[in-house]
Amino acid sequence: MTTTAPRTFAQKAIERASGESGLAPGQIVDAYPDVYMSHTASWRCIRTLERMGVDTLYDPDRVAMVMDHISPAMNAKTAADHRLCREFADRMGIKNFYDVNAGIAHIVLMENGLIRPGQFVIGTDSHSTIYGALGAFGTGVGFSEITAAWVTGKLWVKVPESVRIEIEGELPAGSYAKDVMLKLIGDLGADGLTYCSAEFGGSYVRSRSVSERMTFCNLAMEMGAKNAYVAPDATTRAYLADEAGVGADGYEELLPDEGADYRQTVTLDGTALTPKIAVPHTVDNVVDVDEVSGTRLDQVFIGSCANAKYDDLEIAAGVLKGHKIAHGVRLVVTPASSAVMAKASETGVLATLVEAGAMITNAGCGACAGNGGAMADGEATLSTANRNFQGRMGSYQSSIYLGSPATAAASAITGVITNPAEVLK
Repeated sequence: MTTTAPRTFAQKAIERASGESGLAPGQIVDAYPDVYMSHTASWRCIRTLERMGVDTLYDPDRVAMVMDHISPAMNAKTAADHRLCREFADRMGIKNFYDVNAGIAHIVLMENGLIRPGQFVIGTDSHSTIYGALGAFGTGVGFSEITAAWVTGKLWVKVPESVRIEIEGELPAGSYAKDVMLKLIGDLGADGLTYCSAEFGGSYVRSRSVSERMTFCNLAMEMGAKNAYVAPDATTRAYLADEAGVGADGYEELLPDEGADYRQTVTLDGTALTPKIAVPHTVDNVVDVDEVSGTRLDQVFIGSCANAKYDDLEIAAGVLKGHKIAHGVRLVVTPASSAVMAKASETGVLATLVEAGAMITNAGCGACAGNGGAMADGEATLSTANRNFQGRMGSYQSSIYLGSPATAAASAITGVITNPAEVLK
């Protein structure tokens, strides 16, 4: 079945990657990704290749490896895995190799110009949907799929249905992009967009930075989305030119056609949004912050690919400035990348965080991936990460709440879950 009807972004992106035309939702085709991202556990792919007896790659320049989940190595096993990846990258001529000092894979690839509008990108991380912030089709796959793509250059993909999400108006003080996404996840549910392409639009989205668009697209995964997308515009082009060093001649923007068919259109009035929080133990268990304000905390974590970009640290520092964190609370801050760390150092954001009592760790996934920040039985953390599953940060008898960097910073000051508007005013 083919179609000549107006097309969504997902249809166009998969047509470009597959060389097919007239694709309709539900069709399955072979697509050739522009980038294959694998993180710390790239060693699994390498060992699979060894068992297959394969020692050549389809295109080493499409391979990107980032040692982000456990950085630096915590034990001899992890150190050996890292060494295996380094030696493999050298032997295979993989130039896009980023070691334990680089940061979180998604942010690192975007900062270094590997992600561009119109691309089809696969990665060994479910939050590869984040690449839609630059107008790319990004989706998470398993290690076997990455290994197959290393060798053959392709993998099969089903064309998803698309859902349009329109966010209109400016948010009230104390509410941010993370609150928008928690609201949507709570309303639509963890499976509300299963295998759908989420296209974000509306006046609020168009006015946001690439960093905030990353938050939209990253957290779309928590509604089950196959990929997410924000249409490239002047903001996108400025980021690519100024931050990633990519000129306009280095990519081709793909825009959905007017009149394209969407399974559903969701509209959110941003002007009425209040700060939200996901309570244990699922991301779609969302309530207003005020409903759980006063809940005691032992730890606050500001990090992850959802909310550890420079803008996120700046927001947290703005709330914390002139304050000290509450007695008995641990504030752990893990910048998303070494570039974010450097900028925060240059602008004084890191100094503000440290003066307030924060502990700054090296750039990477950190506590979000279970690398530090573990909790004991009965403890509670407010995290800016994208998941609050039971046992994700230590004890199965501990609790994780999810909120914005502003909510996290305000709560670190008081020692209990706090609406950031209370501190900001």
